[in-house]
Formats: sequence, C-alpha cells, structure tokens
Amino acid sequence: MKPHPWLKHYPKDIPHTVDPERYASLIGLMEECCEKYSALPAYENMGVVLTYREVDELSKAFAAYLQNHTNLKQGDSVAIQLPNLLQYPVLMFGILRAGMIVVNTNPLYTPREMQYQFADAGVKAVVILANFAHNLAVVLHETPIETVIITEVGDLLGEVKGWLVNVAVKYLKGKVPRYRLPGALMLKSILKKGRNAHFTRIELEGEAAAFLQYTGGTTGISKGAVLTHRNMIANVEQVAAWMRLKLKEKEEVVITPSPLYHIFSLTINVLAMLKIGAKNILITNPRDLKALIKELKRHHFTAMTGVNTLFKSLLSQKEFATVDFSNLKVTVGGGMAIQAAVAEKWEALTGVPLVEGYGLTEASPVVSANLINGTERIGTVGIPFPSTEVKVVDDAGKAIAYGQPGELLVKGPQVMKGYWKNLEETENVFLEGWLKTGDIAVIDQEGFIKIVDRKKDMINVSGFNVYPSEIENVVASHLKVIEVSAIGVPNSNSEEAVKIFVVRKDISLTEEELIAYCRERLTPYKVPKYVEFRNALPKSPIGKTLKIRLKKEERQQESLREA
Repeated sequence: MKPHPWLKHYPKDIPHTVDPERYASLIGLMEECCEKYSALPAYENMGVVLTYREVDELSKAFAAYLQNHTNLKQGDSVAIQLPNLLQYPVLMFGILRAGMIVVNTNPLYTPREMQYQFADAGVKAVVILANFAHNLAVVLHETPIETVIITEVGDLLGEVKGWLVNVAVKYLKGKVPRYRLPGALMLKSILKKGRNAHFTRIELEGEAAAFLQYTGGTTGISKGAVLTHRNMIANVEQVAAWMRLKLKEKEEVVITPSPLYHIFSLTINVLAMLKIGAKNILITNPRDLKALIKELKRHHFTAMTGVNTLFKSLLSQKEFATVDFSNLKVTVGGGMAIQAAVAEKWEALTGVPLVEGYGLTEASPVVSANLINGTERIGTVGIPFPSTEVKVVDDAGKAIAYGQPGELLVKGPQVMKGYWKNLEETENVFLEGWLKTGDIAVIDQEGFIKIVDRKKDMINVSGFNVYPSEIENVVASHLKVIEVSAIGVPNSNSEEAVKIFVVRKDISLTEEELIAYCRERLTPYKVPKYVEFRNALPKSPIGKTLKIRLKKEERQQESLREA
C-alpha cells in the first residue's frame, strides 16, 4: 500500500499515530492535569478564576453528591444546560468522575426540543441555569428526569460578587422568569454537601460512553452521537500533537467564545487545553461584541477559537482594531467554513493566520486541520490528523481519484460508536467501517482536503452541480456585503436556480449591482437568479446560518404563490 500523501507534511514534532488507550478514561486525563497544574489558573469568567486544584475539588464534591445523595448510578445520563460559566467544566468533570454520561444541552432550546432530547437520551438528572428553568417546568412531567439541580449565574463567583450578580440578573435585568419546580435542588447547597460525602473513584473502560452529543437537528430529527472515553482521548491526543507546533505547557491563555456544549469547543478548548495546562477565558455571551472586545483587552491571550460569523462580526467593529494581538500565536476557525475574505482580513489585522480545520460531531469532532507552523493553505481544511484516514467516493461508494469531488469518508479512533439507540441511522452513516460525512470534498495530490459543500446543500442547475459555498465566497468579497447564504429554489427551466440572501453593509447596494459583480467572477449557470436582502440571517447557537430555515420559508412562499 502506498503511504498517504499527507504524511510527508507532518513535521517531526507530530507523530503519525496516537495512542487512544493512553488513559483508561477521561477521568485519568483530568486527574493527571489537575495534579500537574494544580496551582495554575484553569478557567476565568467574569473576572473570577478557578485553579486546577479548585476544579478538582469542586468536581469531586459534585461527583460525591451524585453518588451518595441521589438515586443515580454508574452509566446513567445527566444533562447540563448552561452557557459558558465556571460551573460548566466543574459539572462536566463531576459527572464523568461519577461514572455517568454527560448529555450536553443547548440552554436556548424550546420546551419541545428539551423534552425530545431528555426523553431520547433517558436523562435521569439535569443541571439547568435558573434563567431557563421555566422551560423545563413545562415539560418535566414528559421526561424521565428524577433529579433537577438549579444553578444561578453567580454561584461560583464568590459570596459577595456572586450574590450581587444573581440579584442583578434576577431582579434588575429580569432575566429569570418565574418557574415552579417542586423538589428542585440548588447547586450551591449540593456542593457543600458533596464536600462532606465519600467520593468513590470509578474505573471505566475506554469503550464506555462519555458524552451523548446531539447533532444540530438541522437535517431532520436530532440524534445522539455516542462518544466514548476512547473516542475523546484519541481526539485530545490528536489535537495536542497538532498544538505542540506552537503552544507550550503552562503558558497559554485561550479565549473561549463558542459554547462548551458544542463539541468543537468541548474538545479543543476544554479537554485539549486542559492537557497543556492552559487558562481558559470563558465568554458567556459572545454576541455582545462590545463586552467581548473589552474582555479581549483585559488579557494577554495567546490563542482563540471561533466560527466564521464571530470573526467577521469582530472585524466589522472599529474598536476591535485597538486590541493588542502581540501575544497571539494561534487562531482556529471551526464549526463552519471560513470564508477567504474573512481569513485574509483577520491575518492582515492580527498578524496571525486564521487556521481552518474540519470536523463533525460524529468524529469527536476533529478530522483534519491546517498545520500551525506557517504552512497552512487558505481554502483547505488541511491534512488528516494522526491515526486518521480519509477518502472521497462517488454515489456508489467507489473511491475517486485525487482532485475529483465526491463524498468524504473518514476512519479513525475518534469516530463515534454510533447513534444512541438508533441502529438504523447508525448503519446508514457507516460504509464498510467508514463514516460517511455528508460533505463533498476534493483531496489533492498532496493530501490537502478542500470541502466543497454539504452534499444535501448542492444545487442542481440544468444538470450542473453548483456549490453554495463558492457563490457565497464571491458575494462575501463584495465590500458592501456583511454576510450571505445561497440555496437552490425550484425553477421550471433548470430544475433549480440559485437564490442568495444578503445582509448589506451599505444600503445603496442593489440587486443589479450584485448580480453584475457575480457575472464577472462566476460561470453563467452559477450566477444567482434571485437576490433577497435581509436585516439578518437565521443562525444556530454557534453562528451557523440555518439554510434549512431559508429553504422552509421558500417552500412556504411557493405554496402561497401556487394557492
């Protein structure tokens, strides 16, 4: 067998393989790091810092409470429904240390979405922010939940500051709607009891489930990817090997704006940064750009992760240009495609490349990334991680030659065990042991991967495949455009036609001007036929544009026209 072409790009610092059995479970990883970096700051939020020792003590207290004061047992599912607060890593590690499964839940879910996920995952206990408890109260009786734990924003910010923050959030800002949850427990009192309870260290096997990580649900019913301890350790080892090119133990300060309940932030910012003893600055509300920029100015940060929409939004703020980037070593974009125009502007301002990687929930999540040693290739998602294999296949599942587009398939120790209690969907997503990603990609002769588009988002114009991302990159490069999304809409002459939804930076921008701009840069059949200007585009919690919602709106409009 010929060696994979991407292996020659690995610097000597990066091994070709990783050991997913380096730790028996994530518990071992956490214990090692908390002992090794005990006095160092681990997490900071709203100006308050938890050291690695404090994370160890608090998570052990929470685990002890679960073991001694609830009916929960090893292997049960426990949900966390919080934004980025100090409580998140404490609770997550506590659940894992008790031998239980973490079910990460978006705090902005509607009651219907909560009910579905809690019931599907068999959640026995939930820790929820008081701000969202009213939604839980609506559907609690329709879930298997027996233990409800409520926390408030300021619970780990210290007695005085925590009290002031909680009063302000509840009474001055009115952010905590009334709710009725009889029997609910308060986190602060639980942690006090847990400190006095006996903690039993759990021994877990690598194949034990660590997380039920639900997919976004934008392609149908949301499914829980079963990510084992082995899966997560493998990806942490892969990310750590990659980070070694620039980042050093005990020295890094990373900005964490993406939600910790999302797999991208969970693996890279929480677990991989834990391994090198980094300090995580948790951003609770990244949509408040002024507050985020103020936070950036407070820290000599060395790394930052985020999604394309966040980077683009920051670049649009004049104040962002006054941030000190002199300590910044690495910026990583994930969760969605990074537009070339955004990457170029980011590097011009910060002096640091915006490095793009690729992953999906089912792969824990990282599959590939550009190297952070100055050899990145803009427009690609880099080369596969150690111990990871990739290939591109046609609709029949047959491998395609380098340079030709097809569906990207992945194999590696980070690939999930399957979907939670869903054998049919599990069988559908695997092809002879390979994970079908649903993404259209091209792998060049050097082994660099370029994601062309989502398979389901491809537009068929007169028999030609049109990739929305190509159109979006062109439109986004127009100086009067803030953001854009392209979809296919029904068209009697060509099966589908291209329609773009555009948020303007300059109100003077017209449909004619934009189409003329596209005609200069795109083959005629790729040029948008329809343009709709909007004040904003529908987004997921991490900032992905929800094309499915735009398509649904178009179908509704089409139905009205036909009626």
